[in-house]
Amino acid sequence: MEALSIFVKTKRKAAQLSQVELAAKAGVGLRFVRELEHGKLTLRMDKINQILKLFGYEMSPTLIERNNIML
Repeated sequence: MEALSIFVKTKRKAAQLSQVELAAKAGVGLRFVRELEHGKLTLRMDKINQILKLFGYEMSPTLIERNNIML
């Protein structure tokens, strides 16, 4: 989650948004934005996507293949 927290924080700052403004625009709580930017490991994906969509991104499950064996 550290990469995600850095990504969101970087995008937010590039858009010149405060955490309060980002929360309002995304329709999530300020506490959620703070937890996301601090790398909390257990966050709701739907809320993460609400934030990411403001920047033109979305998270989704990705198939991982290990040694040609799909898990």
